[in-house]
Amino acid sequence: MKTRLAILLALLWGGSVWANEDRVPPMPPELKAVEITEHLGDKLPLGLPFVDETGLAVTLGDYFKAGRPVLLTLNYYECPMLCNLVLTGLVDGLKAMDWTPGKEFEVVTVSINHREGPALALAKKKSHVEAIGKPGAEDGWHFLTGKTESIEALTKTVGFGYRWDPDQMQYAHGAAIFMVSPDGVLTRYLYGIQYPAKDIRLALVEAGEGKLGSVVDKFLLYCFHYVPSSQKYEFYIWGAMRLGGLLTVLAVGSLLGVLWARERRLTRALAAAVPPTDHAVTRA
Repeated sequence: MKTRLAILLALLWGGSVWANEDRVPPMPPELKAVEITEHLGDKLPLGLPFVDETGLAVTLGDYFKAGRPVLLTLNYYECPMLCNLVLTGLVDGLKAMDWTPGKEFEVVTVSINHREGPALALAKKKSHVEAIGKPGAEDGWHFLTGKTESIEALTKTVGFGYRWDPDQMQYAHGAAIFMVSPDGVLTRYLYGIQYPAKDIRLALVEAGEGKLGSVVDKFLLYCFHYVPSSQKYEFYIWGAMRLGGLLTVLAVGSLLGVLWARERRLTRALAAAVPPTDHAVTRA
């Protein structure tokens, strides 16, 4: 019971590193070990060795070679509560998108429990990929296990705190998913246990370094920005105003260009319609 309470509190305080300290009470000392500290801009150690759900030895960098952004989750497969909520919330968000893992982006789930192996990873993969219900998703969502050294190196870089409770035989940890650029740089943290499709899409467009998404997606990213206090993307009035101003300038410029072109055509037409005047002087 004690550990379950700690897990719940970790979820509530998971993003407190960016929150306003005047509005959010300080994290209890016993939960300091399981807080999430954002390391935006840091690069993941892509050479870390892991094992995939089929038992094949891989490195983290194997999932960045396609040049697509990566959605990273840190969970463990026998978690009795919070990990299931995080992964279920992610599945719900992915189902509502028209993008598919393995096509526009990759999803990598890494177990923080060094005791777990490929069999558990494969079972977890089957259930969650099936829940997405999109052909090809099995090629884009990867479930990894690894040794303590690799897990600790990855979680330290991400800033993901977790603690093993030997009495309850489970981990206490926070709830978040992480967006990573195609070259392995952390670009966004999304917190909680529900991940709206809009937030996932905008975060992936952001992580894609301008190479993912349509023109509309890029306009939306300009008009929405991530607000840590609400843990989601919200309408950004100043961004929308700047975009509106830019569109207005472009529209006015286009209109003036059309008017000027029309005026030049009219001037040429009038000049052609007037007969030439003979200015020659007749000499006696």
